[in-house]
Amino acid sequence: MTRRHIAYSLLAFASLLVVPAAAAQETASTPRTPWGHPDLQGAWTNTTTTPLERPDDLEGREFLTQEEWAERNPGSGISAYDAGAYNDYWLEKGELSMRTSLVVDPPDGKLPALIPAEEERVNARRAAAAAGGGPASVHFFNAYDRCITRGLPGAMMPGFYNHNYHIVQTPDHVAILVEMVHEARIVPLDGTPVSGVRQWLGDSRGRWEGDTLVVETTNFAGKVTARGLTAFGGTEGLTVVERFTRVDDNTIDYQVTVTDPAIWSAPWTASIPMTAMEGTLFEYACHEGNYAMGNMLAGARAEEAR
Repeated sequence: MTRRHIAYSLLAFASLLVVPAAAAQETASTPRTPWGHPDLQGAWTNTTTTPLERPDDLEGREFLTQEEWAERNPGSGISAYDAGAYNDYWLEKGELSMRTSLVVDPPDGKLPALIPAEEERVNARRAAAAAGGGPASVHFFNAYDRCITRGLPGAMMPGFYNHNYHIVQTPDHVAILVEMVHEARIVPLDGTPVSGVRQWLGDSRGRWEGDTLVVETTNFAGKVTARGLTAFGGTEGLTVVERFTRVDDNTIDYQVTVTDPAIWSAPWTASIPMTAMEGTLFEYACHEGNYAMGNMLAGARAEEAR
């Protein structure tokens, strides 16, 4: 049985659960499942235009003022995006929080410095792109280009559209269905040992610390090389620790701490609130990167010949 089959089985199981009135009234501030865990179930979105890193013009500022918020709020007509491949009409701008960056640690709101080897890799790729020319082979494209995965923490980060999630729970598992690039995460809560198989999204294990679900993920395949907001992965030594806290009917406080000594000089943490949403998540069929591969490579060879 595939992970997606397991995810949909959990979805079907969760749909049969009815919360008794007594359990629902147990704690007014934190909705709970029939077995007493904080209830994280439902459809959520983390779409936002708050940048991952703090803009230079807001150096030393953790929060915006009301006036600054109004100026930068997408409703004002000011966009955080340029036209790019899509115009603003198709981009889900979401809500701009009062924070000046999603990164909350380091305190300057910036990602830690890259270690020298990673910085050299990034500079080499930028130089190759600046030199022009097309991809030499399929190996030029990363996992996100190929519509395989956004990696972790990438799968749980906002970027441009479809950053929606469906969470369901059983007493010993949590399933997180990610709309963007069709990820399905199955998180055991029963102490099951981490497997010996390295995976695209690593091997996640969860536990409750009070009313917070803590999910620690290790055992990555190390194949997601993208390091941007739309896709974010790490090496085999990557560790991702996520914290989900239901703070009210409409909000999950989500924080993620990323540690990868082979990429960053220090760990970093981002705070990305998740907001309840109506509707059903539909399958996101991402195939462009696969179907277009032949044309992209043929176009590059034609350009070289010219």
